[in-house]
Amino acid sequence: MISSHPLAGVYAAAVTPLRPLDGCASELDLESVPALLRFLAERGCHGAALFGTTGEGPSFSSTEREALMRAAVAARDSLNDFRLIVGTGTPSLTETIELTKLTFDLGCDAALILPPYYFRKVADDGLFNWFSEVIRRAVPADKYIIGYHIPPLTGVGFSIELLRRLKDAFPSQFAGIKDSSHDINFAKTLGDAFGADLMTLNGTDSYLKFAMENHAAGCITAPANLISPSLRAVWDTTRAGKDASEMQARVSEQRRILEKFPPFPPILKALLHRKYGLPRWALKPPLSLVSNTVEEQALQELDLLLDE
Repeated sequence: MISSHPLAGVYAAAVTPLRPLDGCASELDLESVPALLRFLAERGCHGAALFGTTGEGPSFSSTEREALMRAAVAARDSLNDFRLIVGTGTPSLTETIELTKLTFDLGCDAALILPPYYFRKVADDGLFNWFSEVIRRAVPADKYIIGYHIPPLTGVGFSIELLRRLKDAFPSQFAGIKDSSHDINFAKTLGDAFGADLMTLNGTDSYLKFAMENHAAGCITAPANLISPSLRAVWDTTRAGKDASEMQARVSEQRRILEKFPPFPPILKALLHRKYGLPRWALKPPLSLVSNTVEEQALQELDLLLDE
């Protein structure tokens, strides 16, 4: 059974609109937020995840995060059933609680929370206590958090045992995880262990179909900024109990090409501008703009596969 959780769907790990200033400096381009969210909604996204890895989340202050959240909530109100998930995880328990509480106070739908990623060898007991504090102090009874499982970047992940403890202790508020392990075996393990009881949003476009066949609820991915129509086709077809193999093959090829141009934020911002006319957004250091040569190569390789 595929998950029917209220947050099920296709989400873009949204880029963050930034206006270039002098040198390498930049500032939030809040005026562009409505255009970005409308673009994603019109191309099949059920919502957007702000301040994730693709959104350069760790590069922004609490003040900047609040400003963008306010702009996103205002823009969301004109979109039909468009959901906002906000990355609020930091190594600081206090700051994470404050950001998570603010997320819900402003009317966002869920918080996406990294485990504290500085101390890499903590026990599950410590992680359970950390998340328990966040939930008790910041998450209303009718709202959700999603654990952000991305051990290749954080060095800290969610074990099956930790997930089971959190789900047992907070069956509604702890909705599940975004699985960005890029480990297809872990996707199957999650399905075998929890069925549809744990909402999993997959982070690897290349096996969305497989993950959904193992009870995943959908996806949050960086390429969804560009390829959400293809991802939505896989999601709709699989939910209908039909074979999405052909659509999944298209998605896998799209992701394969994009992975040739890491990291994702610079190439996605370049292609959103070149292909779809969105502003040429800047980036926060240490990220930098791609060269014209790289931009042209990516555009040529993806042009025939991107949906008009």
